[in-house]
Amino acid sequence: MRAKASDMHSKDCVKVAVRVRPFNKRERDAGSRCIISLVSTSISIQDPRDCHNRRSFCFDYAYWSHSGFTRDQTGLFVPEELGGRYADQGYNATLLAYGQTGSGKSYSMVGYGPNKGLVPKLCDRLFEAIREHQENRQCQVVDLLSRGSRSAAGLRVREELQRGFYVEGLRKIPCENALQVEQLMEQGTRTRTTAATQMNANSSRSHMLIILQLKQIFSKESITKQSNINLVDLAGSERQRSSGSEADRLKEGTAINLSLTTLGNVISALADVAVGKKVVHIPYRDSVLTKLLQSALGGNSRTVMIATLSPADICYEESLSTLRYAERAKRIQNRAVVNESPTERLVKELKAENARLLQKLSRMDQEGRRATDESKELRQLLTQNELQIRAIQTLWEQHLQEALKDWEQQYANITQERRMMQMYPYILNVNEDAQLSGVVKLFIQEGEWGIGLCDSAPRSISIKGLGIQDHHAVFRNEQRRVTLTPLTGSKVIVNGNAVYETAELQHLDRLILGSNCTYLFIGYPSERGGEDWSRYDYDYFQSELAAAEGIHLSGNGCSQTDPSLLAVFYDYIQLMPMVAEANQMSQELSKGVEFKLEIKNLALSDSRGHDLQKDIVVRVTDAGSKQASVAQVWMWSKAKFVNRKFLMEEVYQQFKAAQHEDNRVESLPAVVLPRDKDPFWDPVEPLLLGTAHLWLQSLAFRIPLEEQLEMLGSEGTEEAILQAQLVPCTSTGLPLGEDDILIDPSEVLGRRLDFQLVLDQCCGVRWIREARNRGIQIGVFDCSELLYTPAVWHNINPLLDHRVQFTSLQTSQRLLDYLQSSAVVLELWGLQEGCSVLSSSLGAVRMTAEGVFIIDLLDPSQAALSDSAELSCSVRALQEDLEKLKRLNESLRKENHSLTEQLNTVKTGGDGARGRSLRPSCDAEFARALKVFYHSMTSEESDLLGLRLFVDEQSRLLRDFSEQLEVSVSTLKQDVAAIKVKNSSGTGAVLSRLAVTPCGSVGNEGRRNLRCVPLAAVP
Repeated sequence: MRAKASDMHSKDCVKVAVRVRPFNKRERDAGSRCIISLVSTSISIQDPRDCHNRRSFCFDYAYWSHSGFTRDQTGLFVPEELGGRYADQGYNATLLAYGQTGSGKSYSMVGYGPNKGLVPKLCDRLFEAIREHQENRQCQVVDLLSRGSRSAAGLRVREELQRGFYVEGLRKIPCENALQVEQLMEQGTRTRTTAATQMNANSSRSHMLIILQLKQIFSKESITKQSNINLVDLAGSERQRSSGSEADRLKEGTAINLSLTTLGNVISALADVAVGKKVVHIPYRDSVLTKLLQSALGGNSRTVMIATLSPADICYEESLSTLRYAERAKRIQNRAVVNESPTERLVKELKAENARLLQKLSRMDQEGRRATDESKELRQLLTQNELQIRAIQTLWEQHLQEALKDWEQQYANITQERRMMQMYPYILNVNEDAQLSGVVKLFIQEGEWGIGLCDSAPRSISIKGLGIQDHHAVFRNEQRRVTLTPLTGSKVIVNGNAVYETAELQHLDRLILGSNCTYLFIGYPSERGGEDWSRYDYDYFQSELAAAEGIHLSGNGCSQTDPSLLAVFYDYIQLMPMVAEANQMSQELSKGVEFKLEIKNLALSDSRGHDLQKDIVVRVTDAGSKQASVAQVWMWSKAKFVNRKFLMEEVYQQFKAAQHEDNRVESLPAVVLPRDKDPFWDPVEPLLLGTAHLWLQSLAFRIPLEEQLEMLGSEGTEEAILQAQLVPCTSTGLPLGEDDILIDPSEVLGRRLDFQLVLDQCCGVRWIREARNRGIQIGVFDCSELLYTPAVWHNINPLLDHRVQFTSLQTSQRLLDYLQSSAVVLELWGLQEGCSVLSSSLGAVRMTAEGVFIIDLLDPSQAALSDSAELSCSVRALQEDLEKLKRLNESLRKENHSLTEQLNTVKTGGDGARGRSLRPSCDAEFARALKVFYHSMTSEESDLLGLRLFVDEQSRLLRDFSEQLEVSVSTLKQDVAAIKVKNSSGTGAVLSRLAVTPCGSVGNEGRRNLRCVPLAAVP
């Protein structure tokens, strides 16, 4: 990492640092390119779709980790960046890490392996400074504030006038060295991971807040300075992709995004205040996050924000949003002051009061017995102050001793866990967030151990998560062999395959219990070799599941894989656990809704045969709808499903809270919500079921075409068979005959071309076969607009009998090229009860007076441009002709002048011989020119004669071929008749005479498919 820092500002503005991480595996596999550059503290980002669109930002610090780093023997990648030590000065300090998911926030804050993050490095620096200065300091770590609080409702956030907002009930544990801080962080991460599995998400999606309290006691000055160091790792700030985002009738579903939105509103308001704008209200109270960060943003703190970025082009919009966010944050101004501990200040005041009392008592003793009663009162007050000081100090020391006992117990648990890792096999949690993976270890000791929600049994392993039953499965550890037996109704997956019977586990087997509780099985220490466990990450688990469903990447290596397909694959495995969780919530809530992932446009192409852009959609089927007699179906985009899934979590948590209050779970009815607030429901809409291509090449030759087209779904499934025709016709709609067939398509240039698209019948519609009260429509994509046939309901083989006529009043070369290389795309749309029928968009369609659709016409602006271009070319050509005529006229004038002079010379009696020799010379040149012209004409005549002979020869060959063809056909008929007579005299078998006819399905390469059509049957 190369660090560049600008000079510190004199004002207490929020300092902003930016870190650009290296490409991750997904980005490398997708062939991403770097769009971010760094010069000093200025960072630039380029729009991958527009090379001229580049945005630049300037920050206080800039870190480049994308390239140029080295790795030493210990595995360390980056050096430590030197910075200011605000805590040593008695100020509150805050470090915020902000960025999209996967941009490196947790890596920057916590680190991974030997590459320590800012938090452990900060602790090392603090304790190093303590040892150097040899001062009496105490460092305390506040436990993690996460969703996994002991209370079901979480810890409460309260407010006091002096303290501001604080979290009630947080544990404070004293630490003597940086190692203890790291161990406490590990314990907090364990709690955070457990909380994530107790919910229903595969990752925590929570903010992590670590508070270090540093107290400095200066004995000589009797001053105590206290600093609160807030280290905040915010949840991912990624937004939905514009290509997949859509307006949803329901609000944003995740409270995490709401808290980040509130944080953005606070930063924007504070930035406006910094530039002098009048702001009425700063919304600190709108979320718990902004309440806790009030002192860090515009309050009593010195704050640094580190914005983490991905340099990949596929993350351009998210990275640009992060940079804009950070740019606003750097304008915020804080008001940091030195803090003194209230307890120490009280002790100091009591000691000062005691000193005054002692001085007064001393003067009174010198004055004699006059103030005996007053002296007694002063001595009594002095004793009370001493007792109060001793009580305060004793209470504080007792608090530290109790916290120390708690820490010793945690340390003993960690030590016991490490000892058991060297004795028994265990399962290790695997999480989408790499920082949360590997922190939960469930040991499988000798004997039989049940695993599930129930923790009352003596030999049980308790886990929580979606789809986990009270008694889910049984582990057996006998003779150093571990087996896993699923119990009835439980879901257990081993290495991507569902398991229903006892299976023996091997070292590094992958387990999925319930919907998405993922674990890696670690065998006995003797089975553990030098394998790299890190390769079995969360994506590996999901890739195994996808491969079991038939979704996997083909090819020998990722370098041979299409980046667009790779992006779709990663989206697929990212949504798989979310779909499993949504299905489990639907089941437990008795909603009757099923979710299924599909790849949109996997097997579809456009009108020219090019592959369409692929995307992930979720097919939603409501089989339990009471309002409809059959199942309702929706297609949700990725963005819409993700938002709805968070809303489902809220409903599910409310349901679980009601279950917790009422132990009689069976008495709870199914969750019923109003339609406008139900995340499992949407108004029904027409669904695109499949498409087919009817190639237009035959129209260029005016040849009729009749086809039976397969209507294929997004994933290549056959949805129906469509009988369609292309019929060249006259302007009145009469079909053309064989005599109108063209050998050269260019013959139609500049002439009118009419044809009809006939949709006869749709056979075997699977959509209606599944439910008879459904309907269909066919959408016709011509070269300009989308037209729809009338809706047809309740028929598996609906008769369409739909005819549309198109015309080109003046056929252009562009239209001919389109006909010979393109197809008309026919779309099959499914209708269901309650949805509106699709209507054709005829606003921009041109039609003749007879109702014929006009194609290949330019709009007025294009026509004007074309006319002006043609006029310009004509004027230019006329000017060139005029120049040629001028030059020719000049040469003729000169020649005429020369001839006039020669004629005058002859007339004046010049040399007779010279005159006589001049005329024969001119006549000879003229004769030679005539001879050349005659020879050229003779040559052209001979060429024409040769061409005529060639045409005659070809005509003769065609006549011979026609005669031979007639003889062959006659012979074939005789043979068929003979076979017919022979078969008739036999067993009376049925004969079907087949005629092989050209199908006319011509692709871009001019291919023709042959189709066998039964013409007759003999009983």
